[in-house]
Amino acid sequence: MTATPDFEFVDRVTSDLSFVARGARVEDVFAASAEALLAATLDDPATVAAREHCSLSLEEPELELLMLRFLNELIYWRDAKQLLLRAETLRIWRDAAVRLEARLAGERIDPERHRLGGEVKAATAHDLRVRQVNGDGWWEAAVTLDV
Repeated sequence: MTATPDFEFVDRVTSDLSFVARGARVEDVFAASAEALLAATLDDPATVAAREHCSLSLEEPELELLMLRFLNELIYWRDAKQLLLRAETLRIWRDAAVRLEARLAGERIDPERHRLGGEVKAATAHDLRVRQVNGDGWWEAAVTLDV
């Protein structure tokens, strides 16, 4: 994965929050999207330390559906288990379906250290895309979060 995830928030939908993530590999785009989710959730995502680790395996028929499920899984872990997570390692490949294996790192929400910003309810399918850009090998994802 790239050393610094590359994402930027963009104005696309007035009531939601959208971002575009970029990377040299599709895995980089998924990692950058996880970082964008943390940035949408916390005032300072750098306060999240790698104190806990978990594994995640997902499978979907399309890359966009895999992105949607990946982000919504991170939101679920945040809401149900109070875990703030980022992608430590990711592997994505296609066979009969598109598959993701990830090792996630993060920690439980600590109100003393983690100032929660906006409440992200879900990643949405609205204008969702994950694709290679201009055939130059770079990947890009456009994602909308329901806030």
